[in-house]
Amino acid sequence: MKPSTPTLESLSTINADGSRKFVHPADVRGPFTFWRRVVALVLLAIYVGLPWIPVNGFPAVFLDVQERRFHFFGLTLATQDLWIGFFLVTGLAFSLFYVTSLFGRIWCGWTCPYSVFMEQVYRRVERWIDGDGPNRRRLEDAPWTAQKIARRVFKHAIFIAISAAIAHVFLSYFVSIKALYEMMHHSPAQHAKAFGVVVFLTAALYGSFSWFREQFCIILCPYGRLQSALTDDNSVVIGYDKKRGEPRGKATVEKPAGDCVDCRRCVQVCPTGIDIRNGLQLECIGCAACVDACDDIMAKLGRPKGLVRYDSYTGLNGGRTRLIRPRTIFYACVLLVGMVAFSIATTRISPLRASVVRMGGASFYVDNGIIRNQFQLRVINKRNDSSTYTIELIGEVPPSLQVIGEDQTLTLKPMAEELKTLVVTLPQADYKRPIKFRVKVSDAARGDSMETRVMEYLGPNVQTGPASSLDVKDFIH
Repeated sequence: MKPSTPTLESLSTINADGSRKFVHPADVRGPFTFWRRVVALVLLAIYVGLPWIPVNGFPAVFLDVQERRFHFFGLTLATQDLWIGFFLVTGLAFSLFYVTSLFGRIWCGWTCPYSVFMEQVYRRVERWIDGDGPNRRRLEDAPWTAQKIARRVFKHAIFIAISAAIAHVFLSYFVSIKALYEMMHHSPAQHAKAFGVVVFLTAALYGSFSWFREQFCIILCPYGRLQSALTDDNSVVIGYDKKRGEPRGKATVEKPAGDCVDCRRCVQVCPTGIDIRNGLQLECIGCAACVDACDDIMAKLGRPKGLVRYDSYTGLNGGRTRLIRPRTIFYACVLLVGMVAFSIATTRISPLRASVVRMGGASFYVDNGIIRNQFQLRVINKRNDSSTYTIELIGEVPPSLQVIGEDQTLTLKPMAEELKTLVVTLPQADYKRPIKFRVKVSDAARGDSMETRVMEYLGPNVQTGPASSLDVKDFIH
């Protein structure tokens, strides 16, 4: 089948009749391709290795949903600490905005997990089995023979195995490698939820990387549509030097035309099937495959490299690219503020977490002249070893206000959590008005302490006289 010519009229992955056009990019060599693969190998090593690296007794990144603990390189967050995640997420977002304003979609081509898996894992396997781009296109158009069927079965079997491996590694971030290993030695029925997650992820990954492919970047990913708002004429993107390349012509000794010989090599290696000579397009992920391909052709023709290169629109038109400009200054300032806020927030994380709420039912009870309020105290030990805590009431607390029914010390195992009922009593004669107090939980041996929010000790309205726990009309709620 003769390859179609990409235009700006429609997506390059759609044929003239509206059917799907599968892209089979040719392989390419060059400095950008080499360093992209190095970066991809590093990222893949990080993805696979983080669950194996222990930090303070836990994996470097461990999102323990079951115990509601989240470990990040030694920093342990409880559910109540997830407000810090706001600064982390917004910081990552503004980092992406900042990088995009400087270098366009370089994130997509170099570090996006989808691109890394697609280009450096699945397509490498496909090239190994089916050959380079032209061979894959010929195989796609060829009739179904025993050899073609065998290749397809073998390739997709490897795709499924890779997808399952990626899914298992992903699950290990939530259950730990040790727990995952134990699960794999039991029947799937004993861990139905975990098994279901792996099956779903395996199917989703296999479908995405074997069939949907570059359509995810073109159709689903919202980041590509943001680049028009995040970039400007000084953003460094991949572009074609029209002044130097046009008019296109054959590679003759006389060189009567521009440097572009219309070899279409830049189109053949593009993972989204576009022609970069048509200008920056939504489908471009900034992978620089076309840069290496064009430089290789220019080197063979003895012409200067850089006909297709990383440059800004201003630079391609002979101007001077300005990296420092109001847009980048604004993003840098917002990013700096977010980093400072995140740093300050992390210093406020305590290895102890305590909170108190009033128990359900009546606000108070009166029995034989004693007013009783009931609260529920939640204490979380975020340390990796046991801690013993003392509990006391502080604030406007009269001497006769007491906590009864349970010992006022609490011992928690490492990373444990416990609910403790606090029954607080006061003689009715000593109650004049609502009493504001806090609950202080402390571990003197370690210097850990935390005070809960202000609570109110309630009793009968003193202006209406005594009340009974069964006479709720005089209660203060």
